[in-house]
Amino acid sequence: MSGDFLLIRHARAAGQAPNAPLTPEGEEAARRLAPRLVPLGITRIVSSPWVRAVDTARPLAQRLGLSIETDERLTERVLSGTDRADWQDRLRESFSDPDLCLPGGESGPAARARATATLAGARDPHGMTAVFTHGNLLALTLELDYTGWANLKNPDVWRWNADGPASRIPCP
Repeated sequence: MSGDFLLIRHARAAGQAPNAPLTPEGEEAARRLAPRLVPLGITRIVSSPWVRAVDTARPLAQRLGLSIETDERLTERVLSGTDRADWQDRLRESFSDPDLCLPGGESGPAARARATATLAGARDPHGMTAVFTHGNLLALTLELDYTGWANLKNPDVWRWNADGPASRIPCP
């Protein structure tokens, strides 16, 4: 359907830093994902500039002959400005308390607003836009709960538009 999105969580990466590459397993998953997405009418590809997202998008872009546009607003939500041993507990808490904003971090509603604004500008009314991003930002955009976030895969693909519920597309 014209104007829809594929929201895609990147394939498995070697770490969480912006420059963390895909693992060999992640590289293979990105290669296997591309042919599954080609028939869906993708006309535009927009990605977080972080290496793992761009590298997940690359096989699809090459198959379709499309460029990968990057947008800083698709980077992962920053939960806290410092590394925390209890990050997963704080993340769980952030799903039940949307106003939670740890020092140096971003609240869930702020991250969702950032993602939603990005999608509004990335929408191709004449085709399908594939958006490559990260797990927490994807979960917030889809309004998943903590369990929904925890059940996301690398990669994970969802068909979404602002007018209806998202649907998961099985990944290879």
